Formats: sequence, C-alpha cells, structure tokens
Amino acid sequence: MKLADYHMHTPLCRHASGEPTEYAAQALAQGLEEIGFSDHNPMAHDDFDDWRMLLSDLPAYIEKVEQARRDHPDLRIKIGLEVDYIPGCEDYIRELWAMHDWDYFIGSVHYIADGFAIDNPNLVLEWQRRDTLEIWTTYFERLARAAESGLFQIIGHADLCKRFRFYPRQDYRHLYERFMEAASRGGVAVELNTAGLRKDCREIYPHPDLLRLAHQKGVPITFGSDSHRPGEVGMNFADAVQLARACGYDHCCRFTKGRRELVPF
Repeated sequence: MKLADYHMHTPLCRHASGEPTEYAAQALAQGLEEIGFSDHNPMAHDDFDDWRMLLSDLPAYIEKVEQARRDHPDLRIKIGLEVDYIPGCEDYIRELWAMHDWDYFIGSVHYIADGFAIDNPNLVLEWQRRDTLEIWTTYFERLARAAESGLFQIIGHADLCKRFRFYPRQDYRHLYERFMEAASRGGVAVELNTAGLRKDCREIYPHPDLLRLAHQKGVPITFGSDSHRPGEVGMNFADAVQLARACGYDHCCRFTKGRRELVPF
C-alpha cells in the first residue's frame, strides 16, 4: 500500500497502549510502506493537562521510535509530533522544533478556551451550555491561524468540532472557506483522519465538502489513523482512499525533515 499512516500515538501520552515497535509490526501486516509517529506534544508546564507526554519524556519517545526502526528495517518510519496550536504559544512550538530533527509537525486545535478541549468526553456539558456556532467559529479561526503560521506541515482532523455531533443551526460553510484559504496560503497539507469513524460522528475527518474545497484550493493531503493502539494502524484506509478519490485526489504527501514530496496512491 503506497499510503503512509502519519498519525500514531504511544503510551507516553498516557491514553494509548502498545509500543511503537508493535505499531510498526501492524503497519507491515497492513502492507504499509511508511508510517510516522506523532504523539501529543509536551507543553512547557507538565500540569497543563493529563493526556500528553511530559517534557522529560521526549528522549524516551525518540528512543522508542529508534527501536522500532531497528526492529523493522524494511519499513520507513518517520517521527513528528501532534502539536496543539494555542495562540501565544508560537515561540514554544519553535523551541520544540529545535529539540530534534523532526520530519513533520501536525498542527491540531483541541482547546478553544482555557480548560475546554472540544473533543474531551468529560466536557460534553460545555457543548450543551455554550453556543454551538460560537464554538465552531472559534475552532476554525484557531485552525486557520495554525494553518498560516508556518509552524506545521500538516493540519490534523480539520473538523474535530463535529466529534459529538453538535452542529450549528446556522450556515457555517463560510468557516470552511476561510480555513481552506489559510491552508492554501500557509502551504500545509490536511489529513484524512479515519479516527472519526470510531467516534460519535461516524465520519472521516474532514467532511467531504471540506475536502472538496481543499482540492479546489490546491491543498494537498496525508492519511492518518490517529491510532492509540497497534490494531488501529491503517484502519479504514480503504474508505479514506475512496473519499480522497471522490474529492479529486490521486496524490498524497510524504515528509522528510520538513520537506514535502507528492506521491501517487
């Protein structure tokens, strides 16, 4: 399979299981040629939340990926981070990039306010007490800022705000347009993230309308399972390919030390 699964986690994020070498073994069993680990980035302060690696874990993360490379020399294994974009943290993200010879950063938005991660099942009540369009607007505004920041190669799960099926009653397609214009200007790829099929929304991230707009704007794509256990590596990639082709794509991105290459799939 000429796809690369670029969105995979490790136990260091404190909510995943299985070692990187097990993920790599599963990737080979799935026929993948290339994978990339992108665990949740550490924050400057370890008490920021409880679902990411600690700053002191970075060397262990790198070593675990190196062990997977030694164990599976026939598989190309890249290393990156899934990095939360929070306005005001740009300098810290640059510091993270300088800490290792990373292949890529996936820029993601989880937080739209202090303490409110929109995909946290423990915070669903926040969705019920806030205005849905306001949440979606803030989310896509932050995602657009991430896309044009120059800090990321890929934007992750680009409509994560649909996870719990809270949709605005008002028209929200203008949010798609603004975000994709920013992605085009910023030169980033967007990922087809199959984890959405395993969530309440039962839909790949992003929605077909958003992906068709990405193709119209010339925004390239990557594929990611967002796996948190080895059995999820490459999961539903056939569905992702079908969606990508239906939206006009026949190439995807690979990254090496931040440099992008387009390959057919």
